[in-house]
Amino acid sequence: MKKALITGITGQDGSYLAELLLEKGYEVHGIVRRVAIEAPEQRLGRIRHLQKDIQLHPASLESYPSLFKVVRDVAPDECYHLAAQSFVSYSFEDEFSTFNTNINGTHYLLSSIKENAPECRFYFAGSSEMFGKVRETPQNEDTPFHPRSAYGITKVAGFDLTRNYREAYGIRAASGILYNHESPRRGYEFVTRKITSTVARIKQGKASELRLGNLDAKRDWGYAKEYVEAMWLILQQDQPKDYVIATGITHSVRDFVQRAFEHVNLNYEDYTVVDPQFYRPAEVELLLGDPSRAKTDLGWVPETSFAELVQMMVDADLMAIS
Repeated sequence: MKKALITGITGQDGSYLAELLLEKGYEVHGIVRRVAIEAPEQRLGRIRHLQKDIQLHPASLESYPSLFKVVRDVAPDECYHLAAQSFVSYSFEDEFSTFNTNINGTHYLLSSIKENAPECRFYFAGSSEMFGKVRETPQNEDTPFHPRSAYGITKVAGFDLTRNYREAYGIRAASGILYNHESPRRGYEFVTRKITSTVARIKQGKASELRLGNLDAKRDWGYAKEYVEAMWLILQQDQPKDYVIATGITHSVRDFVQRAFEHVNLNYEDYTVVDPQFYRPAEVELLLGDPSRAKTDLGWVPETSFAELVQMMVDADLMAIS
């Protein structure tokens, strides 16, 4: 039985990935902060239904000894590094903790694998935010990076660390450059879940307006549950390689808002307020991925449409309220 170690197992992607790996017969281990184990009702909600089937280990991305010990004890066959301070807006407010957690955490984990489990296959969760002020559209694996946030900068550093451990030490390490991927498990601080949860509350008479920043920013949105399948496929390849994971279709924030309101038979213009406080200091206007390599090498193609994704999220939030 293969053993997999997941950082960020309590998050959207980590919970879907844990489900997938259990279905495939893996022994699944997850790294969580100790506070999560001490307050499971608050912090383990996405994996509560899996707790009897997985093993959780307390550790911190900011502590090399704690990560070293977990990797040594688990001796994983595959490691999926998903944990990060991933909310872009917050990374502008606290650049120092974002750098410390995201860059050092990736370095500590790679080093722990090199020392304790050198045959382990390693997956790094890259991000379309690495491209930032894009040089070309669509973006592929060879497009230069120009990050526009502390978060994007840390992801470029993690990508380079992963590639360096592959080239310098022979670690079977690969990165997935994932474009925006959403689901009903998305955190409320992210714009898509803010939209769908607020639309649901407005429909139920529990809110009166939706306040957002740049409605014209365009993103390539997909379904998170399908994207974790790509993560697994990336680590099953004979040779480690980096992949863009995306739909190849872009929509604006305005499109997302309009479709969400239309799903509950409301006009978005009656409820949406543009608030300058939600604009980024350095905006990323357009991100659009080219997933051709993933389709060719992995046989991976997204199946859930943009409209289906928005409706799924709105329906889930309506159900949660009712």
